[in-house]
Amino acid sequence: MEVIVENITKTYGFQKAVDNISFKVNQGEIVGFLGPNGAGKTTTMKIITCYMRPNEGDVRIGGVSVLENPEEVKKHIGYLPEANPLYKEMPVIDYLHFVAEIQGVPSGKIRERILEMIKICGLKQERYKKINELSKGYQQRVGLAQALIHDPEVLILDEPTSGLDPNQIVEIRELIRRIGREKTVILCSHILAEVEATCDRILIISKGQLVADGTANTLRKQAQDKEIVKVTIEDGERNEIYRSLQALDAVELVDLLPANTQSYEVQSKPGISSRKAIFRLCADKGWTLTEMTPIERKLEEVFRELTITN
Repeated sequence: MEVIVENITKTYGFQKAVDNISFKVNQGEIVGFLGPNGAGKTTTMKIITCYMRPNEGDVRIGGVSVLENPEEVKKHIGYLPEANPLYKEMPVIDYLHFVAEIQGVPSGKIRERILEMIKICGLKQERYKKINELSKGYQQRVGLAQALIHDPEVLILDEPTSGLDPNQIVEIRELIRRIGREKTVILCSHILAEVEATCDRILIISKGQLVADGTANTLRKQAQDKEIVKVTIEDGERNEIYRSLQALDAVELVDLLPANTQSYEVQSKPGISSRKAIFRLCADKGWTLTEMTPIERKLEEVFRELTITN
């Protein structure tokens, strides 16, 4: 089931928390919704899940408007907010039974759904424990189970690994990827590594506006207007190689990499590739070129540039 966000705007007084955002999430896609704190991520999630109405625009879940028929939309959405909605004095199995009832799961199918959630979310050993006896990681698993208990086509996750240790983060990521094979998933986070490791596509929001949409590789390439390559050259004197590389017409800047290597970082002038010139230089000088590897910008650099300049 696809999610279409159409020109939504949400204001609080004179401040625009979300400013005319539009995007589409396809069925079976895991999309990361990324941005710094206060960028408008959670507000957008609340609008999509019918917890909040936009001042302008609309959201359609499987063609159904959140403005015209929010009750129908809610039937198709599972939502894990940042503040996990758990009744911690209840045993896991009783809590899931309660959630199944309020989500409208037919009484004859509740036991089946609970057993399936316990299996999918890895709660077999914990099912009879009270929720407050569980670790934070297992409480997040219970939160995912409650979001999935009514078998929604769309899953919205707001900071699902917040406060977890590294092992728990890996476990929740793997669980989300498994779920994403069958569901449409929007994962809201400010953690770059989490989004890159889990999602098929990344949306970046800054100051209420959508500033990027694409895969991690696409975003890196779009932001990199100058070719950068790591070059390793043997058989030549280090300073002579440096001067020769810097003298090439296509080269803007050469950085010496650690002194115990014969490697250099070569940045080309905008819109120009220097790789052929480097190869010809080595052939003319009789140097052995053992490496010429493109260097991509880190996603952290792209994120910082997009969210600071916008």
